[in-house]
Amino acid sequence: MNILCVGDVVGKPGRKMVEDLLPGLREEFSLDCVIVNVENAAGGSGLTPRIADHFFRMGCDVLTLGDHVWDRPELIEYFVQQSRLIRPANFPEGAPGVGWCIVETPAKQKVAVVSLLGRVFIKYYPDCPFKAVDAILEKLRAETKNIIVDFHAEATSEKVAMGWFLDGRVSAVVGTHTHVQTADERVLPAGTAYITDLGMTGPQDSVIGQVKEKIISRFLTGMPVRFEVAQDHPVLCGTVIDIDDETGLARGIIRIQRGES
Repeated sequence: MNILCVGDVVGKPGRKMVEDLLPGLREEFSLDCVIVNVENAAGGSGLTPRIADHFFRMGCDVLTLGDHVWDRPELIEYFVQQSRLIRPANFPEGAPGVGWCIVETPAKQKVAVVSLLGRVFIKYYPDCPFKAVDAILEKLRAETKNIIVDFHAEATSEKVAMGWFLDGRVSAVVGTHTHVQTADERVLPAGTAYITDLGMTGPQDSVIGQVKEKIISRFLTGMPVRFEVAQDHPVLCGTVIDIDDETGLARGIIRIQRGES
């Protein structure tokens, strides 16, 4: 089974990359499931129900979020309607939405997807992601061995630790949030595919998706500026993970970056 995981989609340029490239990627890699992090898809911050619906119409199977999950209040009611949109599972009890879901592929295979939020350098105060995923895994493994974890975290160390913590217990741990694709993709010794960050799907000529001149000005002056999504040279970043149908463990992971250079 081949699963595509797409890194943080930023604004309209990122959405267009998914729309334009997903059909070709689906054919090239014989994709069974597509998981996309969309927490910056609406104007570079958050997600709206209209944009979420558009991703599902494109053929995305699961949408994951992160620390910008509450930036668009209209999304709160949408969680009730759409179980395939998931927010971090380690938010305190009572938060809207759910932190994991199970979808079925066209071949009738079940895939579980878990969203987690790191705690290092993150503005929210989530519960421990390690304990949270531990509590979820037993329930998920009763349904399927195919489990993908999107760990939305700032610190590389926290993501690497999560990879080792879950090695052999899930199919893959993919990092998101920093918008810079890392070159450390591998299958860990016990069979879990891992990458520290999937990268950004959005404008490459930018500072992590935003107009570079505005960000540089902020660094130079220390004065607040209004962020604006850049437009030039969009790319799609992510990975394709090959999962063994019998064991649910990874046989391989391919890092991809497609679009304008």
